[in-house]
Amino acid sequence: MAAPPEQVDAGPLTLRRLRPEDASAIAAAVAASMDHLRPWMPWATAESADPRTQRVRVAESDEMWAQGTDFIYSIVDTDGVLAGEIGLHRRLGDGGIEIGYWIAEQRTRRGLGTAATAALTEVALRLPGVSRVEIHCDEANVASSAIPRKLGYRLDRVSPYPPEAPGESGRRQIWIREPPSRGAAR
Repeated sequence: MAAPPEQVDAGPLTLRRLRPEDASAIAAAVAASMDHLRPWMPWATAESADPRTQRVRVAESDEMWAQGTDFIYSIVDTDGVLAGEIGLHRRLGDGGIEIGYWIAEQRTRRGLGTAATAALTEVALRLPGVSRVEIHCDEANVASSAIPRKLGYRLDRVSPYPPEAPGESGRRQIWIREPPSRGAAR
């Protein structure tokens, strides 16, 4: 299965394949953003703010990249600071690929999540076998759902699910973007 590029220029930032040397910066960003992430991310725990945990995660990310199942990137701002992470996940089957993202609290409201998602959406739609890109987020996570809305994704459905994090409503929005030739709104 074809892999996306290891680095993507996304205007004001760079998406860079996770590297072992990113582990400490990721742990620090998670630690500083814990109150911001915990309502929406079940993995946002004290353990995820430990550099050792992040080193293991980076190694797992390398394995998934090699297997062609998941492609995780660090989002690096123009000043060289890690601003968050974004990834492509081949867990949907049937030609779909999912984008997931998080932005460090001190880097929010700068359009970084939108810029990163826009760039990775275009990369994903060029991958062989990908006929749609999806973003899944809880209905109560207004900041996260604003991103697909801004980028011309269409809200396909809202599905009930058992909440995994304390801020979740149990109603998951499924946003879809298809290549223009498939008639999707852009």
